Amino acid sequence: MTIRNNWTREEIAAIYNKPVLDLMYEAATVHRQYHQAGEVQVCTLLSVKTGGCPEDCAYCPQAARYNTSVKAHKMMEVGEVLQKAVEAKESGSTRFCMGAAWREVRDNRDFDKVIEMVKGVNTLGLEVCCTLGMLTPEQAQKLKDAGLYAYNHNLDTSENFYDDIITTRTYQDRLDTLEHVRNANISVCSGGIIGMGEGEADRIGMLYTLATLPQHPESVPVNALVPVEGTPLEDQPKVSVWEMVRMIATARIIMPHAMVRLSAGRVRMNLEEQALCFMAGANSIFAGDKLLTTPNPGYVKDQEMFQTLQLRPRQAYKEQLV
Repeated sequence: MTIRNNWTREEIAAIYNKPVLDLMYEAATVHRQYHQAGEVQVCTLLSVKTGGCPEDCAYCPQAARYNTSVKAHKMMEVGEVLQKAVEAKESGSTRFCMGAAWREVRDNRDFDKVIEMVKGVNTLGLEVCCTLGMLTPEQAQKLKDAGLYAYNHNLDTSENFYDDIITTRTYQDRLDTLEHVRNANISVCSGGIIGMGEGEADRIGMLYTLATLPQHPESVPVNALVPVEGTPLEDQPKVSVWEMVRMIATARIIMPHAMVRLSAGRVRMNLEEQALCFMAGANSIFAGDKLLTTPNPGYVKDQEMFQTLQLRPRQAYKEQLV
Protein backbone atom coordinates (compact mmCIF):
# COMPACT_ATOMS: atom_id res chain seq x y z
CA MET A 1 0.00 0.00 0.00
CA THR A 2 1.43 3.35 -1.02
CA ILE A 3 1.19 6.45 1.19
CA ARG A 4 -1.19 8.90 -0.46
CA ASN A 5 -1.83 12.60 0.10
CA ASN A 6 -4.30 12.94 -2.78
CA TRP A 7 -7.35 11.29 -1.26
CA THR A 8 -10.74 12.60 -2.35
CA ARG A 9 -13.67 13.11 0.00
CA GLU A 10 -15.58 10.51 -1.99
CA GLU A 11 -12.85 7.89 -1.49
CA ILE A 12 -12.70 8.56 2.23
CA ALA A 13 -16.49 8.44 2.51
CA ALA A 14 -16.54 5.08 0.72
CA ILE A 15 -14.05 3.69 3.24
CA TYR A 16 -15.86 5.22 6.24
CA ASN A 17 -19.20 3.76 5.13
CA LYS A 18 -18.06 0.18 4.47
CA PRO A 19 -19.82 -2.57 6.42
CA VAL A 20 -18.24 -2.14 9.83
CA LEU A 21 -16.75 -5.64 10.09
CA ASP A 22 -15.18 -5.31 6.62
CA LEU A 23 -13.86 -1.88 7.60
CA MET A 24 -12.30 -3.24 10.79
CA TYR A 25 -10.71 -6.15 8.91
CA GLU A 26 -9.17 -3.83 6.32
CA ALA A 27 -7.90 -1.44 9.00
CA ALA A 28 -6.44 -4.30 11.05
CA THR A 29 -4.67 -5.59 7.93
CA VAL A 30 -3.18 -2.17 7.15
CA HIS A 31 -2.23 -1.77 10.80
CA ARG A 32 -0.17 -4.97 10.73
CA GLN A 33 1.64 -3.85 7.59
CA TYR A 34 2.94 -0.67 9.24
CA HIS A 35 2.93 -1.33 12.99
CA GLN A 36 3.52 -4.08 15.52
CA ALA A 37 0.20 -5.67 16.47
CA GLY A 38 -0.49 -5.34 20.19
CA GLU A 39 1.99 -2.50 20.68
CA VAL A 40 0.48 0.67 22.13
CA GLN A 41 2.11 4.03 22.78
CA VAL A 42 1.37 5.22 26.33
CA CYS A 43 1.28 9.01 26.73
CA THR A 44 0.69 11.28 29.72
CA LEU A 45 -0.95 14.70 29.38
CA LEU A 46 -0.46 17.31 32.10
CA SER A 47 -2.13 20.71 32.33
CA VAL A 48 0.74 23.04 33.27
CA LYS A 49 -1.48 26.13 33.13
CA THR A 50 -5.20 25.58 33.71
CA GLY A 51 -8.30 27.63 32.90
CA GLY A 52 -8.86 31.28 32.11
CA CYS A 53 -8.60 30.78 28.35
CA PRO A 54 -10.06 33.62 26.21
CA GLU A 55 -11.19 31.20 23.47
CA ASP A 56 -14.84 30.13 23.09
CA CYS A 57 -14.36 26.46 22.11
CA ALA A 58 -17.82 25.06 22.87
CA TYR A 59 -16.51 21.79 24.29
CA CYS A 60 -13.88 23.21 26.64
CA PRO A 61 -14.33 23.72 30.40
CA GLN A 62 -11.19 25.88 30.48
CA ALA A 63 -12.80 28.74 28.56
CA ALA A 64 -13.08 31.72 30.92
CA ARG A 65 -16.53 32.64 29.57
CA TYR A 66 -18.15 29.37 30.71
CA ASN A 67 -19.22 28.69 34.28
CA THR A 68 -17.71 25.25 34.93
CA SER A 69 -16.10 23.54 37.89
CA VAL A 70 -12.61 24.21 36.50
CA LYS A 71 -10.68 26.76 38.53
CA ALA A 72 -7.97 28.81 36.86
CA HIS A 73 -4.42 28.10 38.01
CA LYS A 74 -1.25 29.91 37.08
CA MET A 75 1.70 28.24 35.39
CA MET A 76 3.20 25.35 37.36
CA GLU A 77 6.80 25.53 38.49
CA VAL A 78 9.41 23.72 36.41
CA GLY A 79 10.48 21.39 39.22
CA GLU A 80 6.89 20.33 39.90
CA VAL A 81 6.35 19.47 36.23
CA LEU A 82 9.58 17.48 36.03
CA GLN A 83 8.51 15.46 39.07
CA LYS A 84 5.23 14.65 37.30
CA ALA A 85 7.24 13.58 34.25
CA VAL A 86 9.36 11.25 36.37
CA GLU A 87 6.19 9.73 37.84
CA ALA A 88 4.73 9.29 34.35
CA LYS A 89 7.87 7.50 33.18
CA GLU A 90 7.84 5.23 36.22
CA SER A 91 4.20 4.39 35.43
CA GLY A 92 5.13 3.29 31.91
CA SER A 93 4.53 6.39 29.78
CA THR A 94 6.99 7.08 26.97
CA ARG A 95 5.55 10.42 25.81
CA PHE A 96 4.88 13.35 28.13
CA CYS A 97 2.68 16.16 26.85
CA MET A 98 2.28 19.54 28.56
CA GLY A 99 -0.79 21.65 27.87
CA ALA A 100 -1.41 25.32 28.65
CA ALA A 101 -4.82 26.99 28.33
CA TRP A 102 -3.61 29.70 26.00
CA ARG A 103 -5.07 31.03 22.77
CA GLU A 104 -1.54 31.56 21.52
CA VAL A 105 2.00 31.48 22.81
CA ARG A 106 3.36 34.83 23.98
CA ASP A 107 7.05 35.58 24.33
CA ASN A 108 7.14 36.07 28.08
CA ARG A 109 8.32 34.44 31.30
CA ASP A 110 5.68 31.72 31.11
CA PHE A 111 6.96 30.65 27.69
CA ASP A 112 10.49 30.72 29.08
CA LYS A 113 9.28 28.31 31.78
CA VAL A 114 7.84 26.01 29.14
CA ILE A 115 11.20 25.99 27.35
CA GLU A 116 12.87 24.91 30.61
CA MET A 117 10.21 22.22 31.10
CA VAL A 118 10.85 20.89 27.59
CA LYS A 119 14.60 20.76 28.20
CA GLY A 120 14.09 18.96 31.51
CA VAL A 121 11.62 16.36 30.24
CA ASN A 122 13.85 15.70 27.24
CA THR A 123 16.72 14.70 29.54
CA LEU A 124 14.49 11.96 31.03
CA GLY A 125 14.41 10.08 27.74
CA LEU A 126 10.71 10.76 27.20
CA GLU A 127 9.25 12.00 23.93
CA VAL A 128 8.27 15.53 24.98
CA CYS A 129 5.15 17.12 23.51
CA CYS A 130 3.36 20.44 24.03
CA THR A 131 -0.06 21.85 23.23
CA LEU A 132 -0.01 25.61 23.79
CA GLY A 133 -2.31 27.08 21.15
CA MET A 134 -1.11 29.01 18.13
CA LEU A 135 2.62 29.34 17.43
CA THR A 136 4.75 31.61 15.29
CA PRO A 137 7.57 30.09 13.22
CA GLU A 138 10.11 31.59 15.65
CA GLN A 139 8.38 30.07 18.70
CA ALA A 140 8.20 26.68 17.01
CA GLN A 141 11.94 26.86 16.35
CA LYS A 142 12.64 27.78 19.99
CA LEU A 143 10.70 24.73 21.14
CA LYS A 144 12.55 22.53 18.66
CA ASP A 145 15.90 23.86 19.85
CA ALA A 146 14.89 23.07 23.45
CA GLY A 147 14.27 19.44 22.48
CA LEU A 148 10.54 19.37 21.73
CA TYR A 149 9.65 16.16 19.93
CA ALA A 150 5.96 16.68 19.09
CA TYR A 151 3.36 19.44 19.05
CA ASN A 152 -0.37 18.84 19.39
CA HIS A 153 -2.74 21.19 17.62
CA ASN A 154 -6.07 19.59 16.79
CA LEU A 155 -8.29 20.67 13.91
CA ASP A 156 -11.24 19.67 16.14
CA THR A 157 -13.70 19.17 13.27
CA SER A 158 -14.27 19.95 9.59
CA GLU A 159 -13.79 23.40 8.13
CA ASN A 160 -17.53 23.59 7.39
CA PHE A 161 -18.61 22.87 10.99
CA TYR A 162 -15.75 24.74 12.65
CA ASP A 163 -17.56 28.08 13.11
CA ASP A 164 -20.35 26.30 15.00
CA ILE A 165 -17.81 25.28 17.65
CA ILE A 166 -15.20 28.08 17.74
CA THR A 167 -15.35 31.73 16.65
CA THR A 168 -12.24 33.15 18.34
CA ARG A 169 -9.80 31.76 15.79
CA THR A 170 -10.11 30.50 12.23
CA TYR A 171 -9.53 27.12 10.65
CA GLN A 172 -6.69 28.65 8.68
CA ASP A 173 -5.08 29.74 11.96
CA ARG A 174 -4.92 26.07 12.94
CA LEU A 175 -3.48 25.01 9.60
CA ASP A 176 -0.89 27.80 9.81
CA THR A 177 0.32 26.55 13.20
CA LEU A 178 0.59 23.00 11.85
CA GLU A 179 2.71 24.36 9.00
CA HIS A 180 4.98 26.23 11.42
CA VAL A 181 5.41 23.06 13.49
CA ARG A 182 6.22 20.99 10.40
CA ASN A 183 8.69 23.57 9.10
CA ALA A 184 10.54 23.44 12.44
CA ASN A 185 10.90 19.69 11.95
CA ILE A 186 8.71 18.90 14.97
CA SER A 187 6.48 15.83 14.86
CA VAL A 188 2.84 16.84 14.20
CA CYS A 189 -0.01 15.59 16.40
CA SER A 190 -3.42 16.62 15.06
CA GLY A 191 -6.88 15.11 15.14
CA GLY A 192 -10.28 16.07 16.42
CA ILE A 193 -13.43 15.42 18.42
CA ILE A 194 -16.61 13.62 17.44
CA GLY A 195 -19.97 13.93 19.17
CA MET A 196 -20.22 17.74 19.07
CA GLY A 197 -23.32 17.73 16.85
CA GLU A 198 -21.41 17.42 13.59
CA GLY A 199 -22.63 15.28 10.70
CA GLU A 200 -20.94 12.35 9.01
CA ALA A 201 -19.74 14.68 6.24
CA ASP A 202 -17.92 16.77 8.85
CA ARG A 203 -16.10 13.75 10.25
CA ILE A 204 -15.07 12.75 6.75
CA GLY A 205 -14.10 16.37 6.02
CA MET A 206 -11.76 16.51 9.00
CA LEU A 207 -10.07 13.25 7.98
CA TYR A 208 -9.81 14.57 4.42
CA THR A 209 -7.99 17.72 5.60
CA LEU A 210 -5.51 15.68 7.66
CA ALA A 211 -4.92 13.07 4.96
CA THR A 212 -4.26 15.65 2.24
CA LEU A 213 -1.69 17.69 4.17
CA PRO A 214 1.71 17.67 2.40
CA GLN A 215 2.82 15.19 5.08
CA HIS A 216 0.45 13.19 7.27
CA PRO A 217 0.51 13.92 11.02
CA GLU A 218 2.66 11.43 12.92
CA SER A 219 -0.11 11.22 15.55
CA VAL A 220 -3.88 11.48 15.00
CA PRO A 221 -5.92 11.71 18.22
CA VAL A 222 -9.56 10.63 17.91
CA ASN A 223 -11.53 12.10 20.80
CA ALA A 224 -15.11 11.38 21.83
CA LEU A 225 -16.70 14.44 23.40
CA VAL A 226 -16.84 14.35 27.19
CA PRO A 227 -19.71 16.78 27.88
CA VAL A 228 -18.94 19.16 30.74
CA GLU A 229 -21.62 20.98 32.68
CA GLY A 230 -21.51 24.69 32.00
CA THR A 231 -20.28 24.40 28.41
CA PRO A 232 -22.57 24.84 25.38
CA LEU A 233 -22.22 21.11 24.58
CA GLU A 234 -23.11 19.85 28.06
CA ASP A 235 -26.23 17.99 26.81
CA GLN A 236 -24.68 16.21 23.83
CA PRO A 237 -25.41 12.44 23.79
CA LYS A 238 -22.64 9.90 24.16
CA VAL A 239 -20.89 8.81 20.96
CA SER A 240 -21.36 5.10 20.21
CA VAL A 241 -18.35 2.81 20.00
CA TRP A 242 -19.17 2.11 16.35
CA GLU A 243 -18.75 5.80 15.49
CA MET A 244 -15.33 5.72 17.19
CA VAL A 245 -14.44 2.51 15.35
CA ARG A 246 -15.33 4.05 11.99
CA MET A 247 -13.20 7.13 12.66
CA ILE A 248 -10.22 5.14 13.93
CA ALA A 249 -10.36 2.54 11.17
CA THR A 250 -10.69 5.13 8.41
CA ALA A 251 -7.80 7.16 9.84
CA ARG A 252 -5.69 3.99 9.99
CA ILE A 253 -6.36 3.12 6.35
CA ILE A 254 -5.78 6.57 4.84
CA MET A 255 -2.85 7.56 7.12
CA PRO A 256 -1.20 4.17 7.70
CA HIS A 257 2.07 5.43 9.23
CA ALA A 258 0.35 7.59 11.87
CA MET A 259 -0.11 6.68 15.51
CA VAL A 260 -3.91 6.75 15.89
CA ARG A 261 -4.68 7.73 19.48
CA LEU A 262 -7.78 6.60 21.32
CA SER A 263 -8.00 9.80 23.34
CA ALA A 264 -10.73 11.56 25.32
CA GLY A 265 -13.84 9.53 26.03
CA ARG A 266 -12.14 6.29 27.10
CA VAL A 267 -13.46 6.78 30.62
CA ARG A 268 -16.97 6.17 29.25
CA MET A 269 -15.94 3.01 27.35
CA ASN A 270 -15.76 -0.50 28.77
CA LEU A 271 -12.92 -2.92 28.11
CA GLU A 272 -14.69 -4.59 25.18
CA GLU A 273 -15.35 -1.26 23.46
CA GLN A 274 -11.73 -0.20 23.83
CA ALA A 275 -10.63 -3.59 22.45
CA LEU A 276 -12.71 -2.93 19.32
CA CYS A 277 -10.91 0.38 18.86
CA PHE A 278 -7.49 -1.30 19.14
CA MET A 279 -8.66 -3.92 16.64
CA ALA A 280 -9.66 -1.08 14.29
CA GLY A 281 -6.15 0.37 14.34
CA ALA A 282 -5.75 2.51 17.46
CA ASN A 283 -2.24 2.15 18.87
CA SER A 284 -1.85 5.04 21.29
CA ILE A 285 -3.60 6.15 24.49
CA PHE A 286 -3.36 8.79 27.17
CA ALA A 287 -2.73 7.32 30.61
CA GLY A 288 -3.45 8.90 33.98
CA ASP A 289 -6.68 9.85 35.71
CA LYS A 290 -7.06 13.19 33.90
CA LEU A 291 -6.72 14.59 30.39
CA LEU A 292 -6.04 18.22 31.20
CA THR A 293 -9.30 18.68 33.14
CA THR A 294 -11.55 15.82 31.98
CA PRO A 295 -11.60 12.35 33.58
CA ASN A 296 -9.64 9.40 32.17
CA PRO A 297 -9.18 5.76 33.26
CA GLY A 298 -6.67 5.40 36.07
CA TYR A 299 -3.27 3.70 35.93
CA VAL A 300 -4.43 0.46 37.59
CA LYS A 301 -7.38 0.09 35.21
CA ASP A 302 -5.10 0.54 32.21
CA GLN A 303 -2.63 -1.99 33.62
CA GLU A 304 -5.47 -4.49 33.88
CA MET A 305 -6.54 -3.71 30.31
CA PHE A 306 -3.01 -4.24 28.99
CA GLN A 307 -2.83 -7.59 30.78
CA THR A 308 -6.24 -8.75 29.59
CA LEU A 309 -5.67 -7.73 25.96
CA GLN A 310 -1.97 -8.70 26.08
CA LEU A 311 -0.86 -5.27 24.89
CA ARG A 312 2.73 -4.02 25.11
CA PRO A 313 3.89 -0.42 25.62
CA ARG A 314 5.74 1.05 22.64
CA GLN A 315 9.22 2.32 23.50
CA ALA A 316 10.11 6.00 23.16
CA TYR A 317 11.63 7.27 19.89
CA LYS A 318 10.99 3.90 18.27
CA GLU A 319 11.00 5.18 14.69
CA GLN A 320 14.48 6.61 15.27
CA LEU A 321 15.75 3.24 16.53
CA VAL A 322 14.63 1.19 13.53
